[in-house]
Amino acid sequence: MSSTEGLSGSDIAQYRREGYVIVRGMYPAAEVAAWDQRFLDYIEGRLPYCDGLQVMRDVMVVKGAVDPRSPLHAVNKLFCFEDDPVLMRYTTDPYMLRCVRQLVGPRLHSVSTNVFNKPPEVDGRHPMHQDLRYFRARPADMIVGTWTAVYPALRETGCLSVLPRSHLRGPLEHALPDWEYVNHGFYAVTDVDISDRVHVELDPGDTLLFHPLLIHGSGHNRSNQFRRAISAHYINDEARAPDGREWRDKPTVRRVPD
Repeated sequence: MSSTEGLSGSDIAQYRREGYVIVRGMYPAAEVAAWDQRFLDYIEGRLPYCDGLQVMRDVMVVKGAVDPRSPLHAVNKLFCFEDDPVLMRYTTDPYMLRCVRQLVGPRLHSVSTNVFNKPPEVDGRHPMHQDLRYFRARPADMIVGTWTAVYPALRETGCLSVLPRSHLRGPLEHALPDWEYVNHGFYAVTDVDISDRVHVELDPGDTLLFHPLLIHGSGHNRSNQFRRAISAHYINDEARAPDGREWRDKPTVRRVPD
C-alpha cells in the first residue's frame, strides 16, 4: 500500500517486473460515491448525456437472450466521459497523477475513459487481452491503464484477472473468442496459457495500475449484485505513432494539466 505521496520504490519495481501494481484506498468513499451517482443519473434518465458520451448495452440484451429487469441491468459500460466534469475528476486527481507520472513521465494525456458495469444475469465476461491493440501511440512503456473499483470487485462478482509478467512478451495476436455472446470490441489473445493468472480483488476506491501489454480480462458475475468500476489510460506526450499519424487529435484525448 502506498502513501498519498505516490508510489514507493517497491511499488514501482513491482510494476516494472509484474506489469501491474495495486494502490489500496486511492480514492475516498465520497468521491467514489459521486461517480457512481453520476453514472446512475445518466443511465436512469435524470441527466442528459454530455457531448461525446456513449452507452453500450450488453450483447445478451441486444440479441434478446436476456430481458433486463431495469435500464441499469442492460448496460455493459458508459464511455467517452471527457466532457463530464464530475467523472473527469477521476483522471485529474492529484494522487492518481503522482502515481501515473512516476510510471510514464510528467506530460500526460488521458484517453479511453469508461465506467464498466457488470450486471448479474448476463454473461459479462471480458476475454483475456492486451490494451495496446486499441492505441496508436508507442512505445508501450509510455502508456499506463488505471482501473478503480466502484463496487467490490471480487471473484464472485467478476473481478479482473491478470497474467503477471505477460507485458514482457510484447504484442500478441488477438481474435474474437469462441463464445456464444461477445460484447463489441472484445478480443482475446490467442495461444496463451492463462492458468497462472491472478484474480485482482479490490474494495471501492482501490486502484489497479497496469501496463498496456499486460494480459488481463474478467470473469462472469455469479452474484446477485452489480460490479462497477471507473477506468482510464494515460499516454506520455512524447509517444509517437509508428505510421506517423497524430494520435492526439481525437476528441477523447485530453491533455492533463501540468
